[in-house]
Amino acid sequence: MTDFEFPNFDTMTPAEFESCLPELFANSNGSVSTDPRLQTFLRNNPDCAALVRDLETIAEHAKSLFEPDYEPSDTVWDNIQSKLQQEHPGDNNHSVPAKP
Repeated sequence: MTDFEFPNFDTMTPAEFESCLPELFANSNGSVSTDPRLQTFLRNNPDCAALVRDLETIAEHAKSLFEPDYEPSDTVWDNIQSKLQQEHPGDNNHSVPAKP
C-alpha cells in the first residue's frame, strides 16, 4: 500500500477534501473533526464540516452493531447444553460451542 498524499489543507477545495475523506477517516480512527490540520478548513466550509459530523455519527453507530449488548451468563449456556444433551443423547453435533 502506498502512502496517500493529502492536498494542502490550507488551500484545498471542498472537492479535494471529499476525494481524500476516505483516507482521512482511515488514518484518524473515525475522528476527522478533531484533526488539528482541518480545523480552519472545516470552520470555513460548513457543508464539509456537516458531512464529517454525519459520517462520524454513522461510523460510531456502525461500530456498535458489532458490540454485543448482552452476553448470556454461563448458567444460560449450561442450561442450553443440558437441554440439547437430553434431546440428543450421545450426539455431539448438537453441543454448544466453547466460549472464546
